Parts: sequence; structure tokens; C-alpha cells
Amino acid sequence: MSTTADSYYVPHGTKWPIIGSIGLATSAVGFANYLHGSSLLVTAIGLAIIIFMMWGWFGQVVNESMSGLYNEQVDRSFRWGMGWFIFSEVMFFGAFFGALFYARELSIPWLAGASNNVATHDLLWPNFQAAWPLIEMPLTEKFDVAKQAMGAWGLPAINTVILLTSGVTVTYAHHALKKNNRGGLILGLFLTVALGFLFVGMQAWEYSHAYNDMNLKLTSGIYGSTFYMLTGFHGFHVTMGAIMLTVILIRAIKGHFTPDNHFAFEAVAWYWHFVDVVWLGLFIFVYWL
Repeated sequence: MSTTADSYYVPHGTKWPIIGSIGLATSAVGFANYLHGSSLLVTAIGLAIIIFMMWGWFGQVVNESMSGLYNEQVDRSFRWGMGWFIFSEVMFFGAFFGALFYARELSIPWLAGASNNVATHDLLWPNFQAAWPLIEMPLTEKFDVAKQAMGAWGLPAINTVILLTSGVTVTYAHHALKKNNRGGLILGLFLTVALGFLFVGMQAWEYSHAYNDMNLKLTSGIYGSTFYMLTGFHGFHVTMGAIMLTVILIRAIKGHFTPDNHFAFEAVAWYWHFVDVVWLGLFIFVYWL
């Protein structure tokens, strides 16, 4: 099937969305069971299904693109679709930042007696002092109390430099692509992928230090739960972005992109800049302030 300027490519029925849904559901159920003492086998099976789905779906879309099935109208729909997807991601992280701000700006002051909420203060925790990060907690025998909060100027600061540098390298790759400089494109993408996976590795190291040396866990009260919720979901997004950049790097090596036809590259670059901006918010509000 070929397309013209006035026609629109309508994809045929595909099995990949349902396979991806099965993989996501399996991973979620497996991880929930893991938190209750089961093994990670079911989670691993779910992740394997997701990887299979990504491999197959990416390959199908790449083949359709290289076959000339997409015209300018399809390209515009892709751009709108990616824009709305990133907007949905903004709302996703906005909800988690909202939970953090609610705890810091409303719940903690209420526990300290703010807004004339004397009954809450006196009955629940009379000696409470409003402070963030919230390390001290009542009923300490039921929680894993962290020894200290995670500082901003160690591994988090290094990771900030790594991720911001990756934003520069992917921009360099984009400019090289628009100038038809294939060598610069491949170099920029390779550096971006390497920095992305380095960030993930450094975050795993940070988690190991937090868990084993600082006793900072998901069960360490509101501070522990919001810390891992925000940084963990961001780390997942960086991992997915690095995988997508790897696919784009392979396609660049194969010569799939031209200065006038490279939306796949642009879409992943937009996503990567998004995770950069989210990390800046995390560094400021989770680590620094």
C-alpha cells in the first residue's frame, strides 16, 4: 500500500497493545506479590513479555516507515500523539509532586497544630515538631526509621550533571542529523545512551546506599514513600528512554534517518528532554529543599 499527499495510512489490526497490557498487568501483580514475600519470577515474566512487545512493535513501525507508508499528514498525527503523551506524563508526575507538596505544606503543619487544628496536634502527636524531611515518627516500632535524609550534594548532584550532559549530547546529535553529519549523529547518540545507562547505574548505587547504610526504605514513613515513589518512577522513565535511544542509535547506524525525515529521533529526544526537566524538579524539591 502506498500513500499520497491526500491519503492517510490506516494501520491494520495489531496484537501488540493486548500483549503489552498482559505484560504490564503480570509485572504489577508479580511485584505486588513480591512485596508480600513472593519471588520475583512473575515480575520477571511480565517484564519479558513487555520486552517482547517493544521489540515486535518497534520493528513493525520501523518497517512501515521504511516502506514509505507514512506521509506528511501521518507525520503530523505522530507529532500530536507524542505531544499528548508527554502531556500525560507531565500530569503523571504532577500527581506525585502534588502528594509531596500536600505532605510538606499541609499535613505536617497540621500535625504541629497549624490552622488552629489543636485536637489533631494534641491527640495524635503532642510533641511533634514540623520539619522536612520527616525522619522522626510516632510508633517507631512499626516503621523502619531512617537514620538520616538523602543529601543533595553527593550522588544526586553527580547524577544531575550526568543527565544534563546527556541533554546536551542528544541536542548535538539532532543538530548533526539536520546537517546530514552521520558521524556526529552516531557519536551524540552513543554518548547519550551511555550517559543514560550510567545515570540508572548510579541511581541503583544510591538506592543500595540508602537502603543498607541509611535505613531509608519505602516503610520509612512519608519521607521514604515519597522519595522512592518520585525517584523510582523517574528512574523507570530514564530506563525506558535509554532503551528507546538505543533503538534510535541502531537505526542511525543503519542510515534510516535523513535531515528531512527523522521524527522517530525527534520523538525520543522530546521524551529525553522531558525526563531531564523532571529530574531538575526532583533534585530541587526531593533532595535539596
